[in-house]
Amino acid sequence: MCLPRWDSPAVFNSLLGGEGIYAVCPEHPRFVWGGQYEERTLIWRSRWVTTDGIVECREALAFPGDPHTAVVLRRIRALDGPVRMRIFLDVRAGFGADSMRGLSQRNGVWTGRSGPCHFRWTGAGDARRSGRGPLQTVVEVTPAADHDLVLELSEHQLTADAVRPNEAWRDTEKAWLQAVPAFSDSVADRDVRVTYAVLRGLTSSSGGMVAAATTSLPERAEHGRNYDYRYCWIRDQCYTGQAIAAAGAHPLVDDAVRFVSERVLADGADLKPAYSTVGTELPDEHDLDLPGYPGASAKVGNQVTDQFQLDAFGEALLLLAAAGRLDRLDSAHWRAVQTLVGAIEKRWREPDAGVWEVDNRRWAHSRLICAAGLRRIGEVAPAREGAEWQRLADLLVSDTDSDCLHSTGRWQRAPDDSRIDAALLLPSIRGAIPASDPRSITTLEAVRSELAQHGFVYRFRPDKRPLGEAEGAFLLCGFLMALADHQQGNDLAAARWFERNRTACGPPGLFTEEFDVGQSQLRGNLPQAFVHALMFETAHRLAGP
Repeated sequence: MCLPRWDSPAVFNSLLGGEGIYAVCPEHPRFVWGGQYEERTLIWRSRWVTTDGIVECREALAFPGDPHTAVVLRRIRALDGPVRMRIFLDVRAGFGADSMRGLSQRNGVWTGRSGPCHFRWTGAGDARRSGRGPLQTVVEVTPAADHDLVLELSEHQLTADAVRPNEAWRDTEKAWLQAVPAFSDSVADRDVRVTYAVLRGLTSSSGGMVAAATTSLPERAEHGRNYDYRYCWIRDQCYTGQAIAAAGAHPLVDDAVRFVSERVLADGADLKPAYSTVGTELPDEHDLDLPGYPGASAKVGNQVTDQFQLDAFGEALLLLAAAGRLDRLDSAHWRAVQTLVGAIEKRWREPDAGVWEVDNRRWAHSRLICAAGLRRIGEVAPAREGAEWQRLADLLVSDTDSDCLHSTGRWQRAPDDSRIDAALLLPSIRGAIPASDPRSITTLEAVRSELAQHGFVYRFRPDKRPLGEAEGAFLLCGFLMALADHQQGNDLAAARWFERNRTACGPPGLFTEEFDVGQSQLRGNLPQAFVHALMFETAHRLAGP
């Protein structure tokens, strides 16, 4: 729980081995737990089956939100008999460094501070604290009466009246049902509705969408591969906007266009790969003084700011083209288009870090995605400019063909790297070259034969080890395979890729970046936005021709 922004220090830190917790659970030690999101919302419903009875707890952040204050709603309900529930609260701002102070209880309402964080807690007036530990209490909940808990956390003094739970719940339920459309035109409507809610939940009032909600959850234990994803990647935001556009002109398309266009107009050819939700540069990566999630250190910040990623310019054009087909572009957005085209003209010959953010090379994917963006925006641009941009796209494809066409006729990663890469499915999917082009077909078959296993797809082979040993299956790539096979008319194969990869989630239906097939474990930060985005797009594309 980071406050007031995604990239702020956390106040609850147990995932990273630190102090700070807000927990509700049955007093009786024997129970079975489960839960799910309520339809078209991020309202979570926990359920415990105990030896005393069945009890549920609805949990949500109050919505619409406030940029300075988070309100955590919890409503405990016994379904078939009295159940005693234990409740703990320990607010520890600064990633656990700041203990609670200034605690005061008046008329059943607790107030206090932790570092710069002010908090107010209602519904636990009988709670007590031992030493510097958490506030804790036990409440008995009966079927005749729900028990409400409301925790307000703010960077400002809480001067207004305490939040009224009935009103807050009513407003939150209404806001979610207004925010999440009742999609019914995909091959997985319920999953699509959950995914849209997740992507909406990751999107701030600025329009910026963080890549994931967490930091330091390892992609590979003990391998030093854990990152802070609580920032807005231009590429990920563009993936999401394009995905949602496949279903129509929904607000998340406008959010993506607004945030990306503002960054493009501000930074031009020096566009950064990622920003904070308010558009500032990312802090340098550094470790926290916490034990960390098992198998990884705890860290904040990200080094991606120092990278040049050419494909982000192409993805931004693809996003704006998708919005243009929905008639969602204004004059400022067209200025962003002109800026992006100019940046590609200026920088397309430069080596870049590529889609996987590795060492600088002239990656085939980067140039081809820029070509795809130029072609797509050219289709919705005035005729003269559209023709110019198509010629520039032809130049990028021809250049890539001259140094990144493998002897077998498929694309290869870079001039000095002959390996196949699942990202090379995207140029055909996005229109850099036709689906019928032999290079598209040969590339698809190479990914299928060299990078696919057990219904999942890996990014590339980092070394000579078998697939799955160096890293997990990359769920984004599994959905790309579904889109590529669908584009080729291989509908059964596309359905199989889709169904297999959408199983690789936990009980809430949330995806991480990678999935360890052998151990059936999620790997990395979650929920990973671009995986959800491609799942959403694939579910809609597979429902059509």
